[in-house]
Amino acid sequence: MQLFGTAGIRGDARSEVTPSLALAVGRAAADDGAEFVVGRDGRETGPALAAAVEAGLESGGADVARVGQVPTPALAFASRGRRGVMVTASHNPPADNGLKLFVDGTEYDREAESAVEARVADDQSPAEWDAWGAGSREAVLDDYRSAVVEYVRGTVGDCEGINVAVDCGNGVASVATPQVLRELGARVVALNANVDGHFPGRESKPTPESLADLRAFVADGHFDLGIGHDGDADRLVVLDGDGEVVHEDTVVAIAASFYTASSDAADPVVVTTPNASARIDDRVDAAGGRVERVRLGALHEGIAALQGRGDAGTEVVFAAEPWKHVHPAFGPWIDGVASAAVVSALAARDGLPELRAPITERPYRKVSVECADQRKSAAMAMLERRLPEAFPDAEVDTEYGVRLAFDDASWALVRPSGTEPYVRVYAESDDVDGLVGEVVTAVEGAITDAG
Repeated sequence: MQLFGTAGIRGDARSEVTPSLALAVGRAAADDGAEFVVGRDGRETGPALAAAVEAGLESGGADVARVGQVPTPALAFASRGRRGVMVTASHNPPADNGLKLFVDGTEYDREAESAVEARVADDQSPAEWDAWGAGSREAVLDDYRSAVVEYVRGTVGDCEGINVAVDCGNGVASVATPQVLRELGARVVALNANVDGHFPGRESKPTPESLADLRAFVADGHFDLGIGHDGDADRLVVLDGDGEVVHEDTVVAIAASFYTASSDAADPVVVTTPNASARIDDRVDAAGGRVERVRLGALHEGIAALQGRGDAGTEVVFAAEPWKHVHPAFGPWIDGVASAAVVSALAARDGLPELRAPITERPYRKVSVECADQRKSAAMAMLERRLPEAFPDAEVDTEYGVRLAFDDASWALVRPSGTEPYVRVYAESDDVDGLVGEVVTAVEGAITDAG
């Protein structure tokens, strides 16, 4: 049984992430600890699924603190010193929901998730009647927002004088990001800032297309930047003052450069993923640090692995994959609210154009090639051999797919999707169309031969 994907459990709330599954996962997770905190985003199915998780946890012997409707990073914040379950499907459509588990602020790793899956498969019985846990209510939102403000103010500074438009997408960012930015001194206009699980303002996933209204609003106004969130506020998209989307890797490069330059560690490290741009490496290297890459969805595992080595002077100062950032000095969780505040404070201090100026933005493309799930393994095995042969001048890394890196900082990555019937091709190059064309031809050939 495989329940967990790259970001917890997700699926249709009627057929996949059902109350019965939530009950089973809660009871299975209860074996992990004596105390849990449970939160949910604004989806219509959230209250019932949260109740089912709580029933599972309590019937498994754990005490449960209910924090209600909060952003995922606020739930992670509340899970420090205990464990937590967030009921959310993040940026998925409104009919979906999901479960994400935390321990001491960190997402469950693969080993912990596998243990929960095994217990669900065993269909565990409830604890003895007199060993069931107790339930309580707890407020966390004010403490979380105050902690973000204190962290950003102490790390970067205030947002005085900056004008920001925030599209909350009818998600739970509505109760966090505008309030944090205003407390930091920004002038904020919030769009779609009522929590509504139907996501009537736009789809939950923030993309250049779904953020069309925000882009037009920023372009027509007098704003320094715009920010778009997903349904649970763990990711963000940044717009410049003209309403154009700032490439996600440029945003990462800006934050990574700041954290690296600000660190007094002998070996400051930024953790990112194989599909992340070389522009991040460029800026981190210029600031005196280095980059380590881990598989998509495993930033927390990469941070833990580096910290677990105990290398003298090594410190993870920042971690990110597209749209999602971890600020280790604040907490080990992905936090779109903190990211919105950090980027806004940096823009208030230095100006967004000045922050972008030293970053080389080469053309970037992502292509999805159809591939049945049963062909993926054989196709990728062929590509591990064929791509190095086709690109003999490239440095090859096969740890997380096949990544080709060239001397001119161009690169390409081929990896199988973990959730859809595709092989993904990512590339960045001054001749990105030519590079993508050659790689896609090789991918299509391998898929055909794997048939």
